[in-house]
Amino acid sequence: MAETRETQHFLDYWRIVQGRKEVVIAAALFIIVAGIAITLSLPRVYMASARIAVRQDLPTVTPFQYRPTQQQMMLAGYDPYFLRTQFEIIQSRPILYDVIRNLRLQEHYGRMYSENGAPLSLQDAYRILQRSMKVQQYRDTNLIEIRIYCSTRRSDAETARQDAARIANEIAAVYRDQRMRLNREETKRGLEAMSEAYREQQQKVAEAEAKVEQLRKELNVSVIGVPGTGRGGPLDTARLERLELNRIQARNNMIERRTRLEGIERLTGDELLYSAALVVNDPALAALRQNLIEAETTLRKLQESYGERHPDVVRAESVAADMRRKLDETLKGIKMGLQTDYEIARKELEAIEADLAAARASDIRAHGEKYLPFMKAESELERQRQIRDTLEMRLVQEQIEMELPRTPVEVVDVAEPPDASDPVSPKVVLNVVLSVLVGLGCGVGLAFFTEYMDTSVKTVEDIEQYIGASIVGVIPQKVRPLLEEGADSPHAEAYRVLRMNLQLSKKLSGGNTVCVTSGGAGEGKSLTLFNLAYVCAQLGERVLVVDSDLRRPTQHKMFKLPNRVGLADVLMGKAAVADVIETTPVAGLDFLPSGKLPSASHGLLSSQRLREIIGQLKGRYDYVFFDAPPIMGVSDAAVLSSEVDGVLLIVQHRSYPRAVSSRAKAMVENVGGNLIGVVLNNLNVTRDYYYYYYQNYYYHKPQAGSAGGAAARAAEGKGRPAGSA
Repeated sequence: MAETRETQHFLDYWRIVQGRKEVVIAAALFIIVAGIAITLSLPRVYMASARIAVRQDLPTVTPFQYRPTQQQMMLAGYDPYFLRTQFEIIQSRPILYDVIRNLRLQEHYGRMYSENGAPLSLQDAYRILQRSMKVQQYRDTNLIEIRIYCSTRRSDAETARQDAARIANEIAAVYRDQRMRLNREETKRGLEAMSEAYREQQQKVAEAEAKVEQLRKELNVSVIGVPGTGRGGPLDTARLERLELNRIQARNNMIERRTRLEGIERLTGDELLYSAALVVNDPALAALRQNLIEAETTLRKLQESYGERHPDVVRAESVAADMRRKLDETLKGIKMGLQTDYEIARKELEAIEADLAAARASDIRAHGEKYLPFMKAESELERQRQIRDTLEMRLVQEQIEMELPRTPVEVVDVAEPPDASDPVSPKVVLNVVLSVLVGLGCGVGLAFFTEYMDTSVKTVEDIEQYIGASIVGVIPQKVRPLLEEGADSPHAEAYRVLRMNLQLSKKLSGGNTVCVTSGGAGEGKSLTLFNLAYVCAQLGERVLVVDSDLRRPTQHKMFKLPNRVGLADVLMGKAAVADVIETTPVAGLDFLPSGKLPSASHGLLSSQRLREIIGQLKGRYDYVFFDAPPIMGVSDAAVLSSEVDGVLLIVQHRSYPRAVSSRAKAMVENVGGNLIGVVLNNLNVTRDYYYYYYQNYYYHKPQAGSAGGAAARAAEGKGRPAGSA
């Protein structure tokens, strides 16, 4: 169900657009034509752009062998506000003022914008230039684009193109030069301040040196120089350092001798024999040890060859024993020598330590009396020298860096004059497309607004909802009298349906007099009555048409009959009813004209006289149709409505507000009239899809012969239920 409602809802909107297609087309065409005309009349605007790469002020060559890491370069080069700041500086007055002066734009703009061609003021030229430029930054890059727009409103295309490129390039050049000039000026001012600070520091160093020299003389401090530094220190301090060095050497010497002595004393026997040479490193001991080894080797060989008492064996044993005795005496002498060396080293260490203790006590007394002020002055001198040296190094570095090449601003793309066939504005294709879209949108919007403001009857539902009456017929547009169109006209079917609904209507049961009226003039009641009577006569019924609109009669024109005498004469008693009824070219159809109504005879149509006339006519005809004036304009329609058997209310489609038709229906009921139903007239069945079946079914039916077709239509009409219009 939800899907069905949505489809119907869309079709309702489409019906509105289709029903108001003239409004949509007219509004769309107007806006499209206006858009195209405005687009073609607009001056062409040309744009030239120059792109520059903006970096922070860093030298191209890094001095002093310094190479920062990748992370340091990223941290040093990233500033979230730098590019935004430069973005605003490019558009600042100092930059644009220099551009105006360099290009003489005051005179150029004066020739273009001034009435007498006089140069413009600097502020006026600045405002024009500022309006014609646009600066934008490329995201995630250090590129800035400078765009200049020049119009052909006050110059030709060639001048506009050249001006755009010339001004864009000049802005980039001025910004680059000014950036470099400002950086150099700031560096120079910094160097001047640093040079002044360096000169002041030199003066402080000289004063500190003079104070140190003065204290040295006053306190009689002996100072020795420190090689390679140019600095000095007190003599006592140097003596302490020398004594401390001697003490360390003596202590090391004593420890070495004690270690050797302890190593020899721990060894005995063969271990002492074999290790003593390594511990003592004595050549004589090594020679004795070698001789002992050779003697013992010879003794073992002789013992193996001879007996124990052999003279050679005895002699060899004597030699080996003598060698061992000499070696023992030599080892004993070595031990005594090591003991003596150890004692000498120990005594020497004790003497040096005593001298060092005395020197320290003397140094402590000297520091309290004269060395401390001197050392403080010397420390201050050293600090001032370090500051001076740092300033000197920084000054030299800045002087070198100032002379290094720098590229804080680089022109990446030079602006070139755009092509004459490529203006940035107006965009003809885009504007045409937008005009079409806007035109269609405005047309549809205007159609819906018109539909919303239109309170006329537009659908059958409007009749049922607002008027509260059933519909008995729907008449299409562009209908002419069927006397002219013929019985086989496609429009005749609508009247056959109306005739059938009248015939089967319960409200007209047993009655045959029908009054046809409307709420307002021009709703088509007379034509509807004429064609309805014509169809009834074609179907073999006797029909009388009474033109009871005494003030504006029209039926005689459609019948093409004279209107000399008629209903007005009968009402005034000048003629009988039978005398004024005229026959028509249509078989079974008679006509009672309205006649000439005297100007002083308003209100002639009275209930009593009208009732008598109706009574005379009812028995003679199958249907008597009264063409009444609009019920809201003349009282005659109210009188007729109250006397006839039934009333047909004609409502023209999309003509009068619904309130008019509703009021007409209420007036019929108030005078006691029997409202059979409403006929919706002048419906465009080709546009209102709701009634499209009229066109598909009625208008495209196969044509038949006049007699056979009429009989078929009569049979078809009798089988159709009431209210099927």
